[in-house]
Amino acid sequence: MKTTTPDLQQTVHEMVRKGYAAIATGKSSCCGGKEMTPGELARQIGYSAGELAALPEGANLGLSCGNPAALAALKPGEVVLDLGSGGGFDVFIAGRKVGATGRAIGVDMTPEMLAKARRNAAGYRGQTGVDNVEFRLGEIEHLPVADHTVDVIISNCVINLSPDKPQVWREMARVLKPGGRVAVSDLALLRPLPQSVREMVEAVIGCVAGAVLVDETEHLARTAGLTDIVLTKKSDFLKAKADWNDPLYRKIAEHLPAGTTAADFITSLEIQARKPQT
Repeated sequence: MKTTTPDLQQTVHEMVRKGYAAIATGKSSCCGGKEMTPGELARQIGYSAGELAALPEGANLGLSCGNPAALAALKPGEVVLDLGSGGGFDVFIAGRKVGATGRAIGVDMTPEMLAKARRNAAGYRGQTGVDNVEFRLGEIEHLPVADHTVDVIISNCVINLSPDKPQVWREMARVLKPGGRVAVSDLALLRPLPQSVREMVEAVIGCVAGAVLVDETEHLARTAGLTDIVLTKKSDFLKAKADWNDPLYRKIAEHLPAGTTAADFITSLEIQARKPQT
């Protein structure tokens, strides 16, 4: 894993923050515009019609590459933390699963996203009659969460955006309770991307340019002190992007070697891990 300077980390953060602020305020889209709606993408990568129908309006922004709440097998009474919670999509799904005795916390570094999620939370409370969700402003490299207070960490296509992934995994291990678990959907690389793709701003915002190799993802989790690591490659996200002729992935394809596709380089990855009891 290459180290990054504080200046470069700040540059990446600002680039991502600006891109996701535009998505939050409706000035940009990340999921193919008219060619694919957020709901269509979510259904294709594993969300049920019931989960989507129960969401507050505007919570699904089409930013997913998997269904981490389902992967986590959440139980009533658990405290779940969503890294990069956006408009609250997975937090609201998790909140219903952990129930009134549980808590679902979202952390996001983009004020516009946080404002959107908090507005959406009013709709969630009205639908459920339960006040068990909250959203905190913060970077996933420096979580505004106390040590050993979280049962489950979920995240959906966000960790690859971080310019300091080792620090993210250390933070995850810090806030988890002993025996706590990780259930993350992210993008990872099957082989390195060409430099021209890594330099595309659109690829950064689309959760591609910052992705690391699958084996490196496992190394980061293990180095942070997590165990029972299970990585599962999933082709449904890339298939959805290809089927719907997503503009970003079409542009990436133009920069790939002849005879290759995005699926030869990129995979959606389910990551499960656990913090040891001692």
